[in-house]
Amino acid sequence: MSRRRHSSRLGGPKASIDMNSLIDLTFLLLVTFILTIPALEQGISIILPRGKTDTLQVKEHKPNTITIDAEGRCYLNNAPTTLEALEKELVAKIAFDPETPVLVRGDERLTYGAVMDVVKLVYKCKVKRMSLVTVEK
Repeated sequence: MSRRRHSSRLGGPKASIDMNSLIDLTFLLLVTFILTIPALEQGISIILPRGKTDTLQVKEHKPNTITIDAEGRCYLNNAPTTLEALEKELVAKIAFDPETPVLVRGDERLTYGAVMDVVKLVYKCKVKRMSLVTVEK
C-alpha cells in the first residue's frame, strides 16, 4: 500500500509535526533532572562513611547541616564558614530554638580529629539534638 499525501481544499499539502524528536527531547530533560536534583539537595559533594545509625526525628524543625569536606573546609547549610563563625551561628540558633537539630556530615577521608573538632564545638554550643550522617551498609 502506498500512502498519498492528502491535499487540503486549497490544493496545498497538509502540515504535520514529527513528534519523535519532541519525545526524545522530553526524555532527555527528564533524565537530566532525575540525575541533578539529588546533587542539588545536598550541595557539597562528599563521601560519607558507611555505618548504621538511628534516624534523627525532625518533626517541625528543619535540621541545620554541618558539612566537612575532604580538605577540611566547613559549611553550615551549604554556606562556607569557619569554626569561630560556626560557633557564633550555632549559639544564636540554639538561643532562638533549643530543640534545633544538627546533622554533621564528614567526608570519610578526613582524620578522626577533624570531625571531632566539629562535634566538640556542637556540644560546646549546648545542642541537644545532634546526629552523625552515614551511608547504610
